[in-house]
Amino acid sequence: MNGTSWEDRTRRRARVRGCLLGGAIGDALGNPVEFLSLAGIRRAHGEYGVQGLLPDEEGVVGRVTDDTQMTLFTAEGLIRAHSRAISKGGGTEDGGAEARIVRNAYLRWLDTQNHPAPPARGGDNPVRTGWLRQQPWLYARRAPGNACLTGLATGHVPEPTGRLGEPGPVNTGSKGCGTVMRSAPFGLVAEDAEAGFRLAYWCAQITHGHPTGAYAAGALAAIVAHLLEGDSTAGAVLRAMELLRRHPGHEETTAALRAAVDLAAGGAPTGEKVETLGAGWVAEEALAIAVYCALVLPGADQVARSLLLSVNHSGDSDSTGAICGNLLGARHGDVHLPPSWLVSTEGRAVITEVADDLCVEFEHAVDWPAGRYPAY
Repeated sequence: MNGTSWEDRTRRRARVRGCLLGGAIGDALGNPVEFLSLAGIRRAHGEYGVQGLLPDEEGVVGRVTDDTQMTLFTAEGLIRAHSRAISKGGGTEDGGAEARIVRNAYLRWLDTQNHPAPPARGGDNPVRTGWLRQQPWLYARRAPGNACLTGLATGHVPEPTGRLGEPGPVNTGSKGCGTVMRSAPFGLVAEDAEAGFRLAYWCAQITHGHPTGAYAAGALAAIVAHLLEGDSTAGAVLRAMELLRRHPGHEETTAALRAAVDLAAGGAPTGEKVETLGAGWVAEEALAIAVYCALVLPGADQVARSLLLSVNHSGDSDSTGAICGNLLGARHGDVHLPPSWLVSTEGRAVITEVADDLCVEFEHAVDWPAGRYPAY
């Protein structure tokens, strides 16, 4: 990124901010209705369902969930991995080290689920370091995925080598959407879409072993990478599908994306159409719903409508909203996110800071303040 122009860097930073902030907005929109049916949403909120940020069960508006939490820790892990590579005299870290550092970041997220406040570091613990884990608002448990919780307890660090498509050793049969909802940052920093695809794939197997869960994570990273380079949403999705087809066992993920593309070409969007793609509890369905909502309402002036469509269905509304927000923000930048939702979304300042740090780290050799991003 060092050779890019000032205009390109400015545009890229707006899209990186948009990706992370858009994901948080979608997460916050879907959070209060995650476990409601479409009929239940309409009974509670009117004929058109959710039309803006709603209070959660404690009466608080704009709260995010594990989707945004894990996405932030993915970004933090990637910053640390790159910083480590630069300190060693290279430009990229070897894949095994990247996966280990990302897993350490997820262990910091796990602390936020198991403690009411940041725990003391204690001795030489390499996990309990850095500034992100010190943010009090992250210490909230909001229906985290079981595979994410149990998978991190196994200690598995993938080796990003060999052929894709084989089941991983952790939660081998699980393809929950916990893989894909956290994976947009891999596409924000990758040298190219294929590199982001591969690293997201392998890091998904830290917690989920089913190849479809990993492929959906990789496909999201590839789509985001293409969007960041200025591709249209339709073009980015089609290019990601071409990448998927090179690998064995891609069929389930490719079929879900094909269904989303075909549905988007089929007329005006409705919640009933969204539900033909599934409920979003598993990775390929969550990705397909998000892609459909981004495709069927593609304009920068339709971001709010697209986000609302992505959460008004029976299923995992916060995850589909988060992924859709990642796509919309990466396509249109932060300036097109609905302002009233943006200012009410939990953690907005920290999310923006992480987005900017991600850009700065990959644009320049940064001497971070002591303890901000330790290289492990």
